[in-house]
Amino acid sequence: MKKFTLIFILSFAVILFHCKAFGKDPEGAHLEKIRKSTHYDETREQFVNRRPDVLEKMREGQNFFSLTFKFFFGGDKNQKPDVKLPEEKPDFAEFLKPDESIKFIWFGHSTFLVNIEGKILFFDPVFSESAAPFSFMVKRFQDAVVKLEELPAIDYIVISHDHYDHLDMQTIDFFKNTNTKFITPLGVTSHMKEWGVPEDRLMELDWWGSFDIGKVKIVCTPAQHFSGRRGMNGNKTLWSSWTVIGEKERFYFSGDSGYDVHFKDIGDKYGPFDLTFIENGQYNPMWEAVHVLPEQTAKAHLDLKGKRLVPVHWGMFNLSLHSWYEPAESLEKQAEIYKIDLLTPKFGQMVKIREPNLMERWWKKLIQKE
Repeated sequence: MKKFTLIFILSFAVILFHCKAFGKDPEGAHLEKIRKSTHYDETREQFVNRRPDVLEKMREGQNFFSLTFKFFFGGDKNQKPDVKLPEEKPDFAEFLKPDESIKFIWFGHSTFLVNIEGKILFFDPVFSESAAPFSFMVKRFQDAVVKLEELPAIDYIVISHDHYDHLDMQTIDFFKNTNTKFITPLGVTSHMKEWGVPEDRLMELDWWGSFDIGKVKIVCTPAQHFSGRRGMNGNKTLWSSWTVIGEKERFYFSGDSGYDVHFKDIGDKYGPFDLTFIENGQYNPMWEAVHVLPEQTAKAHLDLKGKRLVPVHWGMFNLSLHSWYEPAESLEKQAEIYKIDLLTPKFGQMVKIREPNLMERWWKKLIQKE
């Protein structure tokens, strides 16, 4: 029996070590280049937040085994919906038409497609059945509203960080044989090169670095989070938010982030924003340092001088202990308090931000049935 157990453990370790979805952390000349970043700590040999010890302080007093037990056996009874959530089949012909207004389509969690002045940008696309290295883990609530093959041509895929619910190997694999290019924070392209994406289609930026696509400027802006795909020895790649500035309109995407001064810094430097996509979901006071709570989502939007707010990072994966609909309910209350124009589209619904906000709070009908 002991021999069998040892063989099993060794076999599982080999599988983990060779798991392709883990990608590959930067090494060699690539590592030497990114180590020059002011956000890279040579002593720790990893990237750090503005407050370098914020992650250590978050973990103080937390018991890993207790937290794991809570995650698998605790939490709200409605962590996953009992029915299929409402969706719309997007009209991509209409989406691609020239328009002075930003248009976007949310596909659930942090995956959304934006048309800004004719440039088609795809943020943190995750189309595989799970947000984990193995398909039986962290399965999505329902299939994506469209198949990857149905999407229009994408100019750039923009990635906020390398966690599985934001950087999906299967989705990247689909796009590696297209003309789509990729923009990431420092180091993240190392995973993509490992998966076969040609290096000449990869661009990575440090915080406050920028890149122009015609007359549209993309700025890599700070976030307070962490990185890694193996569960240990992480933070070898940078995490970020993104600011996108057109000639007429601009928007912001938070990526994953705890609340900190960077929201106000970005608002002061690049605001006001016509639209903000800010994470609102998969939160818990235990990891508040790396994921904003709903009241902080609202505060971040105000710091950014945002005009309209789209909550993301909810509605597709269960990565916390709250109900699937709590993020939307909680943020709606904050929006009422602070008079925030809250956009809550269904999966696949196309939104033109200059049109009146007539969106229904679609989740409320489903709450009544649970």
